[in-house]
Amino acid sequence: MRVNKITIAALAVVAGLSLTACQNDDDATGRSDPPAASTPSSSNGGSGSGGSDRGGGKDSGAKDSGAGEGTSAGTGSDEGGEIGKCRTDELEVTATDATVGGDTDGTVAVEFTNGGGRDCAISGYAGVDLKTDSGTLSAERTGEQSPSVVLEDGESVSFAVTYPVNDSGGSGVRVTGLVVTPPDETKSVTLDWPGAASLPVTDGSGTPVRVGPIGSAGQGG
Repeated sequence: MRVNKITIAALAVVAGLSLTACQNDDDATGRSDPPAASTPSSSNGGSGSGGSDRGGGKDSGAKDSGAGEGTSAGTGSDEGGEIGKCRTDELEVTATDATVGGDTDGTVAVEFTNGGGRDCAISGYAGVDLKTDSGTLSAERTGEQSPSVVLEDGESVSFAVTYPVNDSGGSGVRVTGLVVTPPDETKSVTLDWPGAASLPVTDGSGTPVRVGPIGSAGQGG
């Protein structure tokens, strides 16, 4: 009986140890379950993270795109707010005789009319060349200050071209045309010359042909 009791006791101890081991295994399994459960989640999270990165990239792209659109709009607005220079193709150019009786020099007024459909800015000196039967004669600048003028669509501004009157009695130098280049432009417009038919022949010591700044029509040289 004692042997049996010891055996039974031993079996009970073994069973207890087995039970404890099972419980420990269960506990271990229980502890490992969350990581095991989290592993797919982590894996999904990883691809989700990649997706999130891609999504984040898309979101960022969307935000960046939105920001870019805002910037573009802002830039467009800024550009729209700035007044661009008047271009030759936007200007109607005309020339008229503006000589006043009794003046020692003749005057031609050249007018720029803005027909570009937008406001534009113009200032400085236009290029002026007289075409003659002896070649091209470039007008000299008077050196006056030029205000900056903003021409609204349809508005005009003028400047003066002055030249010596041929009162020598001779045929002089015949003027055949007027070439005008707006300030800061390279494209020119050729007009009929509305002034006196000829200039006096000089040795270079006479009065030159002069051009005044934008806004100087009627001021002479």
